[in-house]
Amino acid sequence: MLRRLTLEDMDTAAVIHRTAFDDRLPWLMGLHTPEEDRDYFRGPVFETCTVWGALRGQRIVGFIAFREGWIDQLYVLPDAQGLGLGRMLLDRAKGSWPILKLWTFQANSRARAFYEAAGFEAIDETDGDNEEQEPDVLYRWERA
Repeated sequence: MLRRLTLEDMDTAAVIHRTAFDDRLPWLMGLHTPEEDRDYFRGPVFETCTVWGALRGQRIVGFIAFREGWIDQLYVLPDAQGLGLGRMLLDRAKGSWPILKLWTFQANSRARAFYEAAGFEAIDETDGDNEEQEPDVLYRWERA
């Protein structure tokens, strides 16, 4: 089940983000404090994006944050991956905008495979000119 998240849900979104991020990219662990994560999700993410959550029972286990033309965040807790929740969240964003772009790290092979299976195409790569100094890839999807 999906539901639109509120400001009160942003602390949970921050924890999901950090848990999933650290699971997939452990060499980047500790880049931000939990307080910085909470401030980021309560501020810029919530203020500029539409945020939807995926629930198992009453528990939020994943979320997507998107805005016109962009997916800014998509994370699902490791123990809830592989259940189709990420695809449901992605479909919510696809239903809202005819063209979407997103960045992911080149080293995140599972995320790359997920986006490619969902019809996204890699259109650019960087050598790590981002906060994490990690090479990334830009993906684009367009509704048929």
